[in-house]
Amino acid sequence: MREKLEFRSFIILLIAVTFAFGVILEPFWSAIFWACAVAVIFSPLQLRLRAKFGHYPNTHAFITLLICMTIVVLPLVFLATAFVQEGLKFYQQLDSGEIDPRAILQQLRDAYPFVDQALEELGINPNDIREQVVSAIQAVSKYLAKESLVIGQNTFSFLISTALMMYLAFFLLRDGRKLRRLLIKALPLGDEREHQLFQKFVEVTRATVKGNLVVAIVQGALGGIIFWILDIPGPLLWGVIMAFLSLIPAVGAALIWLPVSLYLYATGAWISATILLAYGAIIIGLADNVLRPILVGRDTKLPDYIVLFSTLGGITLFGINGFVIGPLIAALFMATWQIFMQDYNNNTL
Repeated sequence: MREKLEFRSFIILLIAVTFAFGVILEPFWSAIFWACAVAVIFSPLQLRLRAKFGHYPNTHAFITLLICMTIVVLPLVFLATAFVQEGLKFYQQLDSGEIDPRAILQQLRDAYPFVDQALEELGINPNDIREQVVSAIQAVSKYLAKESLVIGQNTFSFLISTALMMYLAFFLLRDGRKLRRLLIKALPLGDEREHQLFQKFVEVTRATVKGNLVVAIVQGALGGIIFWILDIPGPLLWGVIMAFLSLIPAVGAALIWLPVSLYLYATGAWISATILLAYGAIIIGLADNVLRPILVGRDTKLPDYIVLFSTLGGITLFGINGFVIGPLIAALFMATWQIFMQDYNNNTL
């Protein structure tokens, strides 16, 4: 009886101190998460360095981080800086009246009168819709400007978070195998099951981060290029926004290029509108329809609809980190149920 009491008391203490430790680390969860992602993605490079030059863990981890900084972190910092500048410029144009949302919406109403007729038949006042859209545009622009200022003011905090992320990634790269063996030894789930779950974590993290980022970069670059060619204002700003939106499967970048093409039709720029519409549907859309299933769906072994809903749910709950966390939770859900059916239900998916 005393042994059971001691065991239960210790388990309660273990849970309590683990929870307290998690609360202490809560301000750094994003840095910790991305450090794990960096370690998972770039660990094959470190293994290649080890196989070619011998076992020098500190040197190999440092070289791997330098390569990561060169090809990932520095370009992202440059894009973030340019995005902030373009966002502030757009807000200033909107605030000064150089860009007038009401005039733009009026052009669209004149070009597509059947939309107003359809709304009136449904008992909806088109003027109310217009005012709501204008208010939404103004609210979004103010939010972007505010966030841009916050980003600019919190540059030091961003640099600190990045430094913490890279610092932790160094140790995860260097001691990753030891930490994995320690976790497998500590967790009471059975070594074979833990190996399967860790492998699934690695597969999904690597696939979602690499796959979604590649798709985002490709779609954002393609969108920015066509906006620049067609002389649409703020091509870099819209390219970055399309890159972010492309993290949402199926719709993504179309939320930008499709309304812009409709606006170009409304203003009489038929050639530019047709080029943008065809380019968006064929070139930008093809990048999503071809690359995403290859880079994300195949490696995660998740159906496209699961990837879509888990990505949307993850972004809703966890912000930008959710495009990885959502599919990761979905994959672990599928893997856990598969293990249960294999081990306890004598069945497989």
